[in-house]
Amino acid sequence: MTGPVVIARNLTKHYHTKGGLFGQDQVVKALSEASFSLEAGKTLAVVGESGCGKSTLARLITMIEAPTSGTFSIDGTEAEPHHYARLRTSVQIVFQDPYGSLNPRQRVGAILEEPLKINRPDINAAERTRLAREMLRMVGLRAEQYDRYPHMFSGGQRQRIAVARALMLEPKVLVLDEPVSALDLSIQSQILNLLVDMQDRLGLAYLFISHDLKVVRALANEVIVMRNGVVVERGPAEEIFDRPQTDYTKALMAAAFDIAAVPTEVLSQ
Repeated sequence: MTGPVVIARNLTKHYHTKGGLFGQDQVVKALSEASFSLEAGKTLAVVGESGCGKSTLARLITMIEAPTSGTFSIDGTEAEPHHYARLRTSVQIVFQDPYGSLNPRQRVGAILEEPLKINRPDINAAERTRLAREMLRMVGLRAEQYDRYPHMFSGGQRQRIAVARALMLEPKVLVLDEPVSALDLSIQSQILNLLVDMQDRLGLAYLFISHDLKVVRALANEVIVMRNGVVVERGPAEEIFDRPQTDYTKALMAAAFDIAAVPTEVLSQ
């Protein structure tokens, strides 16, 4: 198909909690009417301070949770609950923590083969092994590392394994939730280069969740700026970085790039 691989329309997520002196039911508006589209081979970054709604948006697009209201489609199919099981193979996620996202009791080969066992019962054991070894090579590891445990790898290598696992089902979209923030600076560029290479080779669409605007500027085609669950600015990355429109976005840029253009007190208002 042609056109965007992800289309979101007014995505909203509210949580009901007990709070207050008498335990009244309260509504937390985590995300309010977020709309965007994402094309194959492109990167859409979602930026903002902690608690702005970035991770909530990621949970909705990966179908970990359902929206309170609004809709979205993946590769032309509306993401309704009865479609979730099928659509989840098209949207995979790479988490921030390469240490906590891999089962320490599983060998790397088993970690990579598990998505195929669950979702592709038509693939036999020999073919699963072949695909897992091939994927290890694709992400810059060696096929003979197939039998090792996660603790035998560095943080950067573990994140390569996490990327490999996410790619085993040949997804159309990768949600990258702070994928390099837990890594040393010297390793971050290696993983970012890997992600760029995988996108070029496979035509992947990336939803890139990050607070690191320097990384976002290097990778993103488009940017969404969020504050308190609301999209306050959206557009091509070049425009957002060079000509931000809202005081909040200007303050984010000033804080990230040491620009004394706008008082950073705006961030705490």
